Amino acid sequence: MKNKISATLIATLNVLMAVTAIPAYSAESSAAPASDGSTDSINARADYFRINREYVAPPGQALHHYTAGYAKILCSAVFVTGLDPVDAAANVGGFISPFDQRHHVVDTRIDRVRQEVSLVLPDGVVRTARRYGNQGCVAHPMNDKAIDFTPSVVEADLPPSHSTAWPLGDILPADPWPGGVDTELAQQALDTGFGPPEARTLGLVVTHRGRILGERYSDEVDVHTPLESWSMTKSLTGTLMGVLIQQGAYELWQNAPIPEWQDDPDDPRGDIRIGDIMRMSSGIMINAPSDPDYDPNSYADHFYLYTGGVNQYEYAATRPPEYPPNSVGRYRNTDPVLTSYLIRLAVEGRGEDYHSFPQRALFDKLGIRTALIETDSHGNFLGQGLAFMSARDWAKLGNLYLRDGVWNGERLLPEGYVEYASTTAPAWESDGRPVYGGAFFWVDNEVGDDGLPPSFSMRGAGGQSTTIIPSHDLVIVRIGKYTGASEGGAALGEMLPMLLEAVPEVR
Repeated sequence: MKNKISATLIATLNVLMAVTAIPAYSAESSAAPASDGSTDSINARADYFRINREYVAPPGQALHHYTAGYAKILCSAVFVTGLDPVDAAANVGGFISPFDQRHHVVDTRIDRVRQEVSLVLPDGVVRTARRYGNQGCVAHPMNDKAIDFTPSVVEADLPPSHSTAWPLGDILPADPWPGGVDTELAQQALDTGFGPPEARTLGLVVTHRGRILGERYSDEVDVHTPLESWSMTKSLTGTLMGVLIQQGAYELWQNAPIPEWQDDPDDPRGDIRIGDIMRMSSGIMINAPSDPDYDPNSYADHFYLYTGGVNQYEYAATRPPEYPPNSVGRYRNTDPVLTSYLIRLAVEGRGEDYHSFPQRALFDKLGIRTALIETDSHGNFLGQGLAFMSARDWAKLGNLYLRDGVWNGERLLPEGYVEYASTTAPAWESDGRPVYGGAFFWVDNEVGDDGLPPSFSMRGAGGQSTTIIPSHDLVIVRIGKYTGASEGGAALGEMLPMLLEAVPEVR
């Protein structure tokens, strides 16, 4: 069924963009071929808007990059989450290190004293990752164990969790069930959502009206274990940008002040607005596996932005434009990396410590103690996919959006920001794929045959998700091992109708 609210929202957005100096190109150009969401029509529409075809692939060999990703994955699994390394090698992080590439490693060295993983390839190349405290596990440049930054010590400024009530602490109400909930059905729904063993779910948390309705965990983790998120981190990055906008550091619809785009007044990238970037509509060119015309035999910059061992902010900022901003929607890691770059520029421009900014400005406010965002070898947050938080802490972030960005009476996100996050991006709508919103959130504003209400969500590779359902004041967090994604997703899909039947509609 066609998105029931898209026409109203697009009309509203068109009015908004008319008063915010939208570039000459737009998603709704009347001359652009229509798209019905099929691959051919999406590509035909992209060809109409394309301004640049001069793609340059990332340097280096794919296997070397994959192995750097493998070293980082093992390091984080063992030294951040606390998983068994053999199990992690078989089941965790197939995104930047495909499982069919891991057999090339001839020697795996795990140094528990230095919290370091080194992987040796047949050609003698060694890829290494080491944990650096609150900056997590960092993949080193090839055959090099040096990093080009000084790690920061980041500590939460919060009361003891064991003696503090939820959500700032761990003490839950004696009766956690809000009125009107069918408790028996809700418990059945949680059991269903956790899934069978092959789903490899690590954590499942459901909140209703801000209270924990129920939770389930694997024996390998607990309520405090930092769990991998992959691209759920993008939504966290969008949230941090929202905090900066609320603080007055930026405006959502201003042109993005990326330094590399300012030297030439004719540089078309100067027309890219911050709001376009966080809709995955910047038009910046890289090669990404979700591109409709992706060549699977190539090595994608989308992965290189995790594993390249270079200054990833500089790499993203020097990629050329492929499409005008706000014309074509493409799920590419350049956009969250560029947003992370802007965050660093703003925080350090104010003379503040960059690595502690998320804890000070956001996590302390929400009662989040377990979070860390991993960096590249230059200390840049890899805000496209390398945050770790407990399932409970991801639920707190979701509840911030249910409260319109206000927490304990303090507005953390600008007015209208939650609407921006949960509204289908115009370029994606015009591509016939109304699945992406703003602030790096996925949206599902269509009511299909399953009858599920509109929702928006943070999603990551391997089946990681935080789903926000405003009509029922629900947040559902599901995190698991990569190889359980299919079974875990099926279990989650089976759970949702049961949960919605158990929980009353509140809006």
